[in-house]
Amino acid sequence: MRLRIDLAYDGTDFSGWAAQPGRRTVEETLAGALTTVLRAREPVRLTVAGRTDAGVHARGQVAHADVEAEDFDRLVGRSERTPDVAAVARLRGVLPPDLVVRRVSVAPAGFDARFSALRRRYLYRVVDDPGGADPLRRHDTVAVRDVLDVTAMDTAARALVGLHDFAAFCKRREGASTVRTLLEYSWRRTDEGVLEGTVVADAFCHSMVRALVGAVLPVGQGRAEVGFPAEVLAAGVRDARVKVMPAHGLSLEQVVYPADADLAARAAEARAVRTL
Repeated sequence: MRLRIDLAYDGTDFSGWAAQPGRRTVEETLAGALTTVLRAREPVRLTVAGRTDAGVHARGQVAHADVEAEDFDRLVGRSERTPDVAAVARLRGVLPPDLVVRRVSVAPAGFDARFSALRRRYLYRVVDDPGGADPLRRHDTVAVRDVLDVTAMDTAARALVGLHDFAAFCKRREGASTVRTLLEYSWRRTDEGVLEGTVVADAFCHSMVRALVGAVLPVGQGRAEVGFPAEVLAAGVRDARVKVMPAHGLSLEQVVYPADADLAARAAEARAVRTL
């Protein structure tokens, strides 16, 4: 049977999602915990909606795992809890405090945590007032020296929305497409004075979100014109003036899926090679 797992984590002390020899990763930690609580005969394998980099956080991450139904049912023990409730409780007992499983459920037919997703929403936090920096948020907010023009940043960001080849903002991977649909890219200043960038797309390529943030930051600093990010996009190649921003300011906030009846069709569509 396939399980859907909704989870959150503080990425500070993780070397990203993907398991790596000798590294503490979210995938390795969660898979090990699931294998333990299920008493699985084989190590549990996970598929995730978004493979976050080292230091990146998540409040709305989603993964799936294929497990033996009898192992899942056995989680209730002698209690009157359902297996899904028991799974969350048992995982809480073995997981570290910087990784929380919010919900475990039996996935509907056709569900794939990665390919069935319609869109992912990320949030990037920046503070430009040294006196306004909250020391309790230092692990999820990037501090910059220059006062930023959030209106100019927002205007520049919105010009990138649409179906494009985002090669200029992605680390190239052999055989992988860099064509994506950017559904939303906007900036605002909160009541606390923190700048928040919201980035929503059907999918993202490696380092794309942090590079998109790095493209509009010079605009906010007054070092580049509002049209600069759009010019970089049109050029289609990495630009040395676009810095990939620090990982700790980024958080995966939400993954959205279609209705159950459309999950399999969406997964098939997402597996197709993306082109313009």
